[in-house]
Amino acid sequence: MADHNEVAYTTADGNDYIAHEQTYEGFIKLVKYGTITVAIILILMAYFLV
Repeated sequence: MADHNEVAYTTADGNDYIAHEQTYEGFIKLVKYGTITVAIILILMAYFLV
């Protein structure tokens, strides 16, 4: 039968926490700069298209 013990992620094999943090920081940067870019585009559209 399968062993259904909970996995302790801090001690699990193959746990690459540094890569996880780098990926998360990259995602946050992408969202931040993407939001700023969309806001700038909307501001420019409001200025030039009205």
